[in-house]
Amino acid sequence: MTLNSQFINLNKRIIKCKKCKRLKNFREKIAKQKRKQYINEKYWGKPITGFGDLKGKILFVGLAPAAHGGNRTGRVFTGDRSAEFLYKCLNKAKLSNQPTSENKNDGLKLYNSYITTALKCVPPGDKPTLLELKTCFNYFKEEIDLLKNVKTIIALGKIAFDACIQFYKENHLLKNKDYIFGHGVKYVLPDKKILFGCYHPSPRNVNTGRINEKKMTSLFKKVIKLK
Repeated sequence: MTLNSQFINLNKRIIKCKKCKRLKNFREKIAKQKRKQYINEKYWGKPITGFGDLKGKILFVGLAPAAHGGNRTGRVFTGDRSAEFLYKCLNKAKLSNQPTSENKNDGLKLYNSYITTALKCVPPGDKPTLLELKTCFNYFKEEIDLLKNVKTIIALGKIAFDACIQFYKENHLLKNKDYIFGHGVKYVLPDKKILFGCYHPSPRNVNTGRINEKKMTSLFKKVIKLK
């Protein structure tokens, strides 16, 4: 079976998943209620799969789909202001073919990188339970196992960083020690991958100046240069 076929099968299972009742109910509720500006759109309202270059060396990880971004459009980091900022930076770092991510049919391509979420459904208040995370880690593990060329993981935001640490503690016997999040911090993981922390491309972080295009693009370019 080809790598592409393996991902098609995995993604079909992800999209059909109904294991976490609270998450299923919440994502479907949002898809019905909608945000006023998208009132005439049909929301995706299902779990979100990863996207990108299956042979890439860089894996970007967010915590979960955004309520009116990925949960609306059906693609991770697509259709909201976080995606708008992220793809400006990815394009500047030459990791994407365009600086926008608006919908599933916008022609977007990723180079040498794949982007996914640790949790495949939008959680209430952006706070999944530990059980929900652990349940979804089964899919996350399959993604990582299939992405055999990945050498670096970039966690987009502290809660995504913490989710990656939790995943490695449970699946790779990562020892209990303090893994402190920060923009640009890096840790070598048990499977020799390098985990980088990166401030989330949220409007709040951008508007307060915590992150800007230069700071984020510089981190991406630094990761690209790693052997």
